[in-house]
Amino acid sequence: MKPFPRGALRFLLWVCALTATASGSDWPQWRGPARDGVAAAGSPAPNSLSPEPKVLWRKKVGGGHSSPVIARGTLIYLDEDGVNEAAHALDAATGKELWALPFAPIYRDEWGAGPRSTPIIDGDRVYVQSCNGEFRCLGLADGHTIWKTSFEKDFGVVFLGSKANEGTAARRGNNGSGVIDGERIILPVGSTNGASLVCFDKKIGTVIWKSQDDEAAYSSLMIATLAGIKQVVAFTAEALMGVDLQNGKLLWSVPLKTNAKRHVATPVIIGDNVLVNSHTIGLVCLKIEKDGDGQKATEAWVNKDLKINLATPVVVGQYLYTHGPAQNFVCIDSRTGKEMWRHAGFGKDYSSTIALGKNLLVLTDLGELVLVAADSSHYTEVARRQVCGKTWSFPAYIDGKLYVRDGRELICLDLIHPD
Repeated sequence: MKPFPRGALRFLLWVCALTATASGSDWPQWRGPARDGVAAAGSPAPNSLSPEPKVLWRKKVGGGHSSPVIARGTLIYLDEDGVNEAAHALDAATGKELWALPFAPIYRDEWGAGPRSTPIIDGDRVYVQSCNGEFRCLGLADGHTIWKTSFEKDFGVVFLGSKANEGTAARRGNNGSGVIDGERIILPVGSTNGASLVCFDKKIGTVIWKSQDDEAAYSSLMIATLAGIKQVVAFTAEALMGVDLQNGKLLWSVPLKTNAKRHVATPVIIGDNVLVNSHTIGLVCLKIEKDGDGQKATEAWVNKDLKINLATPVVVGQYLYTHGPAQNFVCIDSRTGKEMWRHAGFGKDYSSTIALGKNLLVLTDLGELVLVAADSSHYTEVARRQVCGKTWSFPAYIDGKLYVRDGRELICLDLIHPD
């Protein structure tokens, strides 16, 4: 019998380790397990915050606003090294680097340098995207490229950077994250030549369908079953729309114009309703219904005073909780759009919110971590601590550990065991 190849043996042991450590509490994509800012059911939740949050490890990183993602014990983050944008894999328990791969030229503007789109971990693969639209499917074990595509070379999307006049992804970078469903991955490519959304076979990268002509904004995609049809929900530079997941057919579309086409928020799905927000339109709720053989979207309500620019609300029960329009935090009734309360003192422009049991973990853009009760009747602040520097990166939360990233470091905090 021939001896088992050493490299193959290492790979087999790595796969076995992944299987052994797989957990329902992984944070494998933008805004968590279900892309909704809600921690996995049963996740341990802190009742308070230690005066000195316990740091398990910290690692210096390059620039970028991309968020860390974690699955099966491996953490992936994106940054820049002064020349290129790069993907990195760490041991999530120790912070030890497993591999690194530069995969695109660096982009920088007045908001900083480095990647802004959040990776996706799916099984033994990770999907990464650069500011200028270079997309890679990599092996999670060693970072080797399995397949790749270029929004510019393959779909004609010219990345202009600061030379562009409007704030689409072609100007400020491809910030929005694609979404995986089954054997497919759908990306917000943003081509005005029939490839605003492109669906690929996630394993080999072949194109399954292309759809629509809208430029991409900065919003991430969502998968939802609305009025009985499973679809991709996209907040493009021109509209909010639903596209049939199977064939790319447009199911419904509502024009939503924002100054500089700066749509940032991720669509929020509640039943057959879709909610989005921006600094121009406020907070809008659309109801999706059957319309003959197709679908239609009608306005359920709008709150024009909630001009929320960057943050995406989190749903707890029937209420929305989010960074408000003026350095505050707000609670809104999702059925009516009525504001229940607001509280001042939340960063400058943005906060990331994670729903965790009866409380909310809110990380402001000034690096303050605030524990807030998810209570629609009034604002209750449980605790507030400074945990990092200025940040626009959404943190990851797994098993009582919070992974935060600012402009200099990636930090792992233990919120459950402070001693």
